[in-house]
Amino acid sequence: MFTGIIETLGIVQDIKKEQDNIHITINSSITEELKIDQSVAHNGICLTVVAIVDRSYTVTAIGETIKKTNLSNWKIGDSVNLERAMKLGDRLDGHIVQGHVDQIGTCILVKETNGSWFYTFEYDPFLSNITIEKGSITVNGVSLTVVDSGESNFSVAIIPYTYEHTNFHSFVVGTKVNLEFDVIGKYVSRLYGNKH
Repeated sequence: MFTGIIETLGIVQDIKKEQDNIHITINSSITEELKIDQSVAHNGICLTVVAIVDRSYTVTAIGETIKKTNLSNWKIGDSVNLERAMKLGDRLDGHIVQGHVDQIGTCILVKETNGSWFYTFEYDPFLSNITIEKGSITVNGVSLTVVDSGESNFSVAIIPYTYEHTNFHSFVVGTKVNLEFDVIGKYVSRLYGNKH
């Protein structure tokens, strides 16, 4: 389980395809603190550390993960938002994040507004995911509050710290992002939907 509070950025160092799997090597400042079998969220995708060498570590993504996320768009040199799993007893500064991406979204607006940034993302509404104003959403692993909510899109506002310390600063119109919708909202939506 994660909180959506990004610890650091990692840099994609190597990508190797093996059958339906992809092995991704990341260079990161937290590598020395990692161990094999540890879960780390990468742009909101929970992946297991399978190897560590010096300042780099490797994770493996299976075909199902690749299908539901933006992993197939990753390139060597890309910045990736990293968060280690939360410790029991820690403060939950963001919201409950599972690291299970629901679907890919597309950035359709980037606007600077007097020192902060406003982003709008579009997603496929037919996958039964919803957002609500003032509700929680995870974009590339970052816990955010929804500012505006539409049937197939939502907007978030980003403070300068988040802009500088996550890969939000690299987003342009057309950027594909990983979306994890609020887990409580998903359960309520499913319960409500089952009554019809």
